[in-house]
Amino acid sequence: MEMVSLSQNQTTTMSRTLLSQISEIVAVDIDCMDPEVAKRHNASTASPFFTDMTSNQAIVSGEAVRPERAALLQEAIDEVKAKQSTDSPSFAQDVLDVFTVLLGKELYPYLKGNVLVQTSPPAAFDVQKTITHAKKLVELFEAKGISKNRVCIKIPTTAEGVVACAELQKEGIQTLATCLFNVPQALAAHQAKCVYVTPYFNELRVHFEPTIWREFAVPGKEHPMAQVIFDIKAVFGKIGSKTKVMPASVVTAREVIGLVSLHPDHITIPGGILDKLAALPAVSPSDFEPTLTASASVSASTASELISEDYLASKGSLLREKLVADVEAARKLDDALKLFDEFERKTKEYVLKIAVL
Repeated sequence: MEMVSLSQNQTTTMSRTLLSQISEIVAVDIDCMDPEVAKRHNASTASPFFTDMTSNQAIVSGEAVRPERAALLQEAIDEVKAKQSTDSPSFAQDVLDVFTVLLGKELYPYLKGNVLVQTSPPAAFDVQKTITHAKKLVELFEAKGISKNRVCIKIPTTAEGVVACAELQKEGIQTLATCLFNVPQALAAHQAKCVYVTPYFNELRVHFEPTIWREFAVPGKEHPMAQVIFDIKAVFGKIGSKTKVMPASVVTAREVIGLVSLHPDHITIPGGILDKLAALPAVSPSDFEPTLTASASVSASTASELISEDYLASKGSLLREKLVADVEAARKLDDALKLFDEFERKTKEYVLKIAVL
Protein backbone atom coordinates (compact mmCIF):
# COMPACT_ATOMS: atom_id res chain seq x y z
CA MET A 1 0.00 0.00 0.00
CA GLU A 2 1.27 3.42 -0.91
CA MET A 3 2.07 5.56 2.13
CA VAL A 4 0.81 9.14 1.85
CA SER A 5 2.89 11.70 3.69
CA LEU A 6 1.47 15.04 4.71
CA SER A 7 3.25 18.24 3.83
CA GLN A 8 4.34 20.50 6.65
CA ASN A 9 1.57 22.96 5.78
CA GLN A 10 -1.08 20.22 5.86
CA THR A 11 0.16 18.97 9.22
CA THR A 12 0.10 22.48 10.62
CA THR A 13 -3.46 23.01 9.41
CA MET A 14 -4.67 19.75 10.94
CA SER A 15 -3.08 20.49 14.30
CA ARG A 16 -4.25 24.09 14.38
CA THR A 17 -6.49 24.89 17.32
CA LEU A 18 -9.43 27.24 17.55
CA LEU A 19 -7.44 29.40 19.97
CA SER A 20 -4.48 29.75 17.61
CA GLN A 21 -6.88 30.52 14.76
CA ILE A 22 -8.57 33.26 16.78
CA SER A 23 -5.18 34.72 17.74
CA GLU A 24 -4.50 35.28 14.02
CA ILE A 25 -7.63 37.44 13.74
CA VAL A 26 -7.71 39.48 16.97
CA ALA A 27 -5.34 40.18 19.84
CA VAL A 28 -6.02 37.60 22.55
CA ASP A 29 -5.90 38.73 26.19
CA ILE A 30 -6.06 36.58 29.31
CA ASP A 31 -8.90 37.40 31.70
CA CYS A 32 -7.27 35.53 34.54
CA MET A 33 -4.52 35.94 37.17
CA ASP A 34 -3.39 32.31 37.37
CA PRO A 35 0.19 31.98 36.04
CA GLU A 36 -0.32 28.25 35.42
CA VAL A 37 -2.96 29.07 32.81
CA ALA A 38 -0.62 31.56 31.17
CA LYS A 39 2.23 29.01 31.19
CA ARG A 40 0.08 26.38 29.48
CA HIS A 41 -0.73 28.65 26.58
CA ASN A 42 2.80 29.99 26.25
CA ALA A 43 4.50 26.59 26.34
CA SER A 44 4.71 26.22 22.56
CA THR A 45 5.46 29.83 21.66
CA ALA A 46 8.83 31.54 21.46
CA SER A 47 7.36 34.91 22.41
CA PRO A 48 4.45 35.75 24.75
CA PHE A 49 1.14 34.44 23.41
CA PHE A 50 -1.12 36.94 25.16
CA THR A 51 -1.20 40.67 24.50
CA ASP A 52 -2.73 41.91 27.78
CA MET A 53 -3.93 40.52 31.10
CA THR A 54 -7.25 41.80 32.47
CA SER A 55 -8.54 41.47 36.02
CA ASN A 56 -11.15 42.74 38.43
CA GLN A 57 -12.21 42.41 42.06
CA ALA A 58 -13.92 39.05 41.46
CA ILE A 59 -10.79 37.55 39.89
CA VAL A 60 -8.56 38.88 42.68
CA SER A 61 -10.96 37.55 45.31
CA GLY A 62 -10.87 34.10 43.73
CA GLU A 63 -7.09 34.08 43.79
CA ALA A 64 -6.89 35.29 47.40
CA VAL A 65 -8.61 32.21 48.83
CA ARG A 66 -6.67 29.64 46.81
CA PRO A 67 -4.19 27.65 48.95
CA GLU A 68 -1.59 28.10 46.20
CA ARG A 69 -1.79 31.85 46.79
CA ALA A 70 -1.32 31.79 50.57
CA ALA A 71 2.37 32.71 50.39
CA LEU A 72 1.75 35.58 47.97
CA LEU A 73 -1.07 36.96 50.09
CA GLN A 74 1.14 36.70 53.18
CA GLU A 75 3.85 38.60 51.31
CA ALA A 76 1.40 41.42 50.68
CA ILE A 77 0.26 41.40 54.31
CA ASP A 78 3.84 41.50 55.60
CA GLU A 79 4.75 44.35 53.26
CA VAL A 80 1.89 46.50 54.51
CA LYS A 81 2.37 45.43 58.14
CA ALA A 82 5.90 46.81 57.98
CA LYS A 83 4.41 50.27 57.40
CA GLN A 84 1.19 50.34 59.42
CA SER A 85 -0.91 48.56 62.02
CA THR A 86 -3.65 46.10 61.13
CA ASP A 87 -5.98 48.52 62.95
CA SER A 88 -5.36 51.20 60.33
CA PRO A 89 -8.51 52.04 58.32
CA SER A 90 -6.60 51.59 55.07
CA PHE A 91 -4.82 48.35 56.01
CA ALA A 92 -7.08 45.87 54.21
CA GLN A 93 -7.29 48.01 51.05
CA ASP A 94 -3.53 48.52 51.01
CA VAL A 95 -2.94 44.77 51.30
CA LEU A 96 -5.49 44.14 48.56
CA ASP A 97 -3.73 46.61 46.27
CA VAL A 98 -0.29 45.10 46.89
CA PHE A 99 -1.66 41.58 46.39
CA THR A 100 -3.30 42.64 43.11
CA VAL A 101 -0.01 44.03 41.87
CA LEU A 102 1.91 40.91 42.94
CA LEU A 103 -0.60 38.78 41.00
CA GLY A 104 -0.15 41.00 37.96
CA LYS A 105 3.61 40.75 38.24
CA GLU A 106 3.41 36.96 38.03
CA LEU A 107 1.51 37.18 34.73
CA TYR A 108 3.68 39.96 33.31
CA PRO A 109 6.35 37.67 31.71
CA TYR A 110 3.65 36.05 29.58
CA LEU A 111 2.41 39.32 28.07
CA LYS A 112 3.36 41.36 25.04
CA GLY A 113 1.31 44.29 26.28
CA ASN A 114 -0.23 45.55 29.49
CA VAL A 115 -1.28 44.38 32.91
CA LEU A 116 -4.75 45.74 33.62
CA VAL A 117 -6.20 46.17 37.11
CA GLN A 118 -9.41 47.82 38.24
CA THR A 119 -10.06 50.72 40.56
CA SER A 120 -12.14 50.21 43.69
CA PRO A 121 -15.91 50.02 43.03
CA PRO A 122 -16.87 52.47 45.83
CA ALA A 123 -14.81 55.10 43.98
CA ALA A 124 -16.81 54.70 40.77
CA PHE A 125 -18.93 57.79 41.38
CA ASP A 126 -16.10 59.96 42.70
CA VAL A 127 -13.63 61.49 40.24
CA GLN A 128 -10.87 62.28 42.73
CA LYS A 129 -11.06 58.95 44.56
CA THR A 130 -10.80 57.13 41.24
CA ILE A 131 -7.79 59.19 40.18
CA THR A 132 -6.08 58.68 43.54
CA HIS A 133 -6.57 54.92 43.48
CA ALA A 134 -5.42 54.65 39.86
CA LYS A 135 -2.21 56.54 40.63
CA LYS A 136 -1.61 54.38 43.69
CA LEU A 137 -1.87 51.20 41.61
CA VAL A 138 0.53 52.55 38.98
CA GLU A 139 3.03 53.53 41.67
CA LEU A 140 2.83 50.05 43.21
CA PHE A 141 3.55 48.46 39.84
CA GLU A 142 6.49 50.79 39.30
CA ALA A 143 7.84 49.82 42.73
CA LYS A 144 7.72 46.19 41.56
CA GLY A 145 9.64 46.96 38.38
CA ILE A 146 6.76 47.36 35.91
CA SER A 147 6.74 50.78 34.26
CA LYS A 148 3.53 52.73 33.85
CA ASN A 149 3.63 52.37 30.06
CA ARG A 150 2.92 48.65 30.62
CA VAL A 151 0.10 49.27 33.09
CA CYS A 152 -3.48 50.14 32.17
CA ILE A 153 -6.11 51.01 34.74
CA LYS A 154 -9.65 49.70 34.31
CA ILE A 155 -12.26 52.24 35.36
CA PRO A 156 -16.04 51.67 35.37
CA THR A 157 -17.76 53.79 32.74
CA THR A 158 -19.78 56.08 34.95
CA ALA A 159 -19.92 59.81 34.27
CA GLU A 160 -17.33 60.34 36.99
CA GLY A 161 -15.27 57.43 35.70
CA VAL A 162 -14.76 58.87 32.23
CA VAL A 163 -13.89 62.28 33.65
CA ALA A 164 -11.25 60.54 35.77
CA CYS A 165 -10.00 58.66 32.69
CA ALA A 166 -9.53 61.94 30.83
CA GLU A 167 -7.46 63.40 33.67
CA LEU A 168 -5.33 60.27 34.01
CA GLN A 169 -4.68 60.06 30.28
CA LYS A 170 -3.40 63.67 30.39
CA GLU A 171 -0.89 62.53 33.01
CA GLY A 172 0.32 59.63 30.88
CA ILE A 173 -1.60 56.89 32.70
CA GLN A 174 -3.32 54.43 30.38
CA THR A 175 -6.99 53.76 31.03
CA LEU A 176 -9.69 51.32 29.98
CA ALA A 177 -13.39 52.08 30.28
CA THR A 178 -15.04 48.93 31.66
CA CYS A 179 -18.57 47.83 32.61
CA LEU A 180 -19.69 49.29 29.30
CA PHE A 181 -23.07 48.49 27.75
CA ASN A 182 -23.97 51.17 25.18
CA VAL A 183 -22.61 53.47 22.47
CA PRO A 184 -22.77 56.72 24.53
CA GLN A 185 -20.43 55.17 27.11
CA ALA A 186 -18.05 54.25 24.28
CA LEU A 187 -18.18 57.79 22.83
CA ALA A 188 -17.44 59.22 26.26
CA ALA A 189 -14.44 56.89 26.59
CA HIS A 190 -13.22 58.00 23.15
CA GLN A 191 -13.44 61.63 24.21
CA ALA A 192 -11.50 60.77 27.36
CA LYS A 193 -8.83 59.21 25.10
CA CYS A 194 -9.08 55.82 26.80
CA VAL A 195 -6.77 53.21 25.31
CA TYR A 196 -9.56 50.61 25.40
CA VAL A 197 -13.26 50.15 25.96
CA THR A 198 -14.56 46.86 27.32
CA PRO A 199 -18.17 46.20 26.44
CA TYR A 200 -19.50 43.25 28.43
CA PHE A 201 -21.08 40.62 26.17
CA ASN A 202 -22.92 39.05 29.10
CA GLU A 203 -23.86 41.01 32.18
CA LEU A 204 -21.53 40.20 35.04
CA ARG A 205 -24.08 38.35 37.16
CA VAL A 206 -24.35 35.40 34.74
CA HIS A 207 -20.96 34.19 36.00
CA PHE A 208 -22.34 33.82 39.52
CA GLU A 209 -25.97 32.94 38.75
CA PRO A 210 -25.74 30.69 35.67
CA THR A 211 -29.52 30.22 35.45
CA ILE A 212 -29.94 33.77 34.11
CA TRP A 213 -27.53 33.14 31.21
CA ARG A 214 -29.22 32.74 27.81
CA GLU A 215 -27.81 30.60 25.03
CA PHE A 216 -28.03 31.73 21.42
CA ALA A 217 -27.46 29.55 18.36
CA VAL A 218 -25.60 32.39 16.61
CA PRO A 219 -24.29 34.67 19.41
CA GLY A 220 -22.61 37.09 17.00
CA LYS A 221 -26.00 37.86 15.48
CA GLU A 222 -28.67 37.07 18.05
CA HIS A 223 -27.15 38.15 21.37
CA PRO A 224 -28.50 41.57 22.44
CA MET A 225 -24.98 42.95 23.00
CA ALA A 226 -23.75 41.84 19.56
CA GLN A 227 -25.37 44.81 17.85
CA VAL A 228 -24.05 47.20 20.51
CA ILE A 229 -20.48 46.00 20.04
CA PHE A 230 -20.78 46.08 16.26
CA ASP A 231 -22.13 49.63 16.45
CA ILE A 232 -19.27 50.72 18.72
CA LYS A 233 -16.77 49.45 16.16
CA ALA A 234 -18.70 51.17 13.37
CA VAL A 235 -18.86 54.47 15.28
CA PHE A 236 -15.16 54.32 16.14
CA GLY A 237 -14.37 53.68 12.48
CA LYS A 238 -16.43 56.67 11.40
CA ILE A 239 -14.85 59.10 13.83
CA GLY A 240 -11.32 57.69 13.45
CA SER A 241 -11.06 56.79 17.12
CA LYS A 242 -7.79 55.35 18.40
CA THR A 243 -9.60 53.69 21.31
CA LYS A 244 -9.55 49.93 20.89
CA VAL A 245 -12.52 47.65 21.48
CA MET A 246 -11.89 44.73 23.87
CA PRO A 247 -15.08 42.76 24.60
CA ALA A 248 -15.25 40.70 27.80
CA SER A 249 -17.58 38.49 29.85
CA VAL A 250 -17.94 35.37 27.73
CA VAL A 251 -19.35 32.03 28.89
CA THR A 252 -18.76 29.63 25.99
CA ALA A 253 -16.41 29.00 23.08
CA ARG A 254 -19.33 29.68 20.75
CA GLU A 255 -19.68 33.15 22.21
CA VAL A 256 -16.00 33.79 21.54
CA ILE A 257 -16.51 32.86 17.88
CA GLY A 258 -19.50 35.21 17.77
CA LEU A 259 -17.49 38.06 19.26
CA VAL A 260 -14.62 37.54 16.83
CA SER A 261 -17.14 37.85 13.97
CA LEU A 262 -17.83 41.40 15.20
CA HIS A 263 -14.18 42.28 14.45
CA PRO A 264 -13.07 43.80 17.76
CA ASP A 265 -9.44 44.80 18.24
CA HIS A 266 -8.91 42.53 21.25
CA ILE A 267 -10.86 39.88 23.10
CA THR A 268 -10.19 38.98 26.73
CA ILE A 269 -10.92 35.36 27.63
CA PRO A 270 -11.17 33.57 31.01
CA GLY A 271 -8.78 30.71 31.74
CA GLY A 272 -11.38 27.94 31.46
CA ILE A 273 -12.55 29.14 28.05
CA LEU A 274 -8.95 29.50 26.86
CA ASP A 275 -8.39 25.83 27.71
CA LYS A 276 -11.52 24.82 25.80
CA LEU A 277 -10.52 26.83 22.74
CA ALA A 278 -7.06 25.25 22.82
CA ALA A 279 -8.66 21.79 22.80
CA LEU A 280 -10.97 22.50 19.86
CA PRO A 281 -9.99 22.33 16.17
CA ALA A 282 -10.02 25.36 13.91
CA VAL A 283 -13.35 26.20 12.31
CA SER A 284 -14.32 27.42 8.86
CA PRO A 285 -13.20 31.01 8.22
CA SER A 286 -16.82 31.74 7.30
CA ASP A 287 -17.72 31.36 10.99
CA PHE A 288 -15.89 34.63 11.63
CA GLU A 289 -17.64 36.59 8.89
CA PRO A 290 -19.86 39.38 10.22
CA THR A 291 -23.62 38.81 10.06
CA LEU A 292 -24.62 42.29 11.23
CA THR A 293 -24.65 45.75 9.76
CA ALA A 294 -24.56 48.99 11.70
CA SER A 295 -27.81 50.23 13.21
CA ALA A 296 -29.78 52.72 11.12
CA SER A 297 -29.01 55.61 13.48
CA VAL A 298 -25.28 54.87 13.33
CA SER A 299 -25.29 54.49 9.53
CA ALA A 300 -27.20 57.73 9.08
CA SER A 301 -24.97 59.78 11.37
CA THR A 302 -21.88 61.56 10.14
CA ALA A 303 -18.63 61.59 12.06
CA SER A 304 -19.16 65.21 13.04
CA GLU A 305 -22.68 64.46 14.31
CA LEU A 306 -21.43 61.55 16.41
CA ILE A 307 -18.84 63.66 18.21
CA SER A 308 -20.74 66.95 18.31
CA GLU A 309 -21.74 66.46 21.94
CA ASP A 310 -19.26 66.80 24.81
CA TYR A 311 -19.60 63.85 27.17
CA LEU A 312 -16.98 65.19 29.56
CA ALA A 313 -18.38 68.67 30.10
CA SER A 314 -20.05 69.55 33.41
CA LYS A 315 -18.53 66.52 35.12
CA GLY A 316 -19.92 64.09 32.58
CA SER A 317 -23.52 65.29 32.83
CA LEU A 318 -24.43 64.19 29.29
CA LEU A 319 -23.29 60.61 29.87
CA ARG A 320 -25.20 60.61 33.14
CA GLU A 321 -28.34 61.64 31.22
CA LYS A 322 -27.77 58.98 28.56
CA LEU A 323 -27.42 56.28 31.21
CA VAL A 324 -30.61 57.41 32.93
CA ALA A 325 -32.38 57.13 29.57
CA ASP A 326 -30.93 53.68 28.87
CA VAL A 327 -32.47 51.76 31.76
CA GLU A 328 -30.99 48.39 30.83
CA ALA A 329 -27.43 49.67 30.43
CA ALA A 330 -27.71 51.55 33.74
CA ARG A 331 -29.04 48.43 35.48
CA LYS A 332 -26.17 46.28 34.21
CA LEU A 333 -23.59 48.89 35.16
CA ASP A 334 -24.98 49.34 38.68
CA ASP A 335 -25.25 45.59 39.19
CA ALA A 336 -21.66 45.00 38.07
CA LEU A 337 -20.46 47.64 40.52
CA LYS A 338 -22.52 46.04 43.29
CA LEU A 339 -21.00 42.62 42.60
CA PHE A 340 -17.44 43.96 42.39
CA ASP A 341 -17.99 45.82 45.66
CA GLU A 342 -19.19 42.61 47.34
CA PHE A 343 -16.10 40.75 46.18
CA GLU A 344 -13.80 43.53 47.34
CA ARG A 345 -15.41 43.59 50.78
CA LYS A 346 -15.18 39.79 51.11
CA THR A 347 -11.51 39.88 50.19
CA LYS A 348 -10.80 42.61 52.72
CA GLU A 349 -12.54 40.57 55.42
CA TYR A 350 -10.41 37.56 54.48
CA VAL A 351 -7.24 39.68 54.55
CA LEU A 352 -7.99 40.95 58.07
CA LYS A 353 -8.76 37.42 59.24
CA ILE A 354 -5.38 36.18 57.97
CA ALA A 355 -3.48 39.26 59.14
CA VAL A 356 -4.43 38.93 62.80
CA LEU A 357 -3.63 35.21 63.09
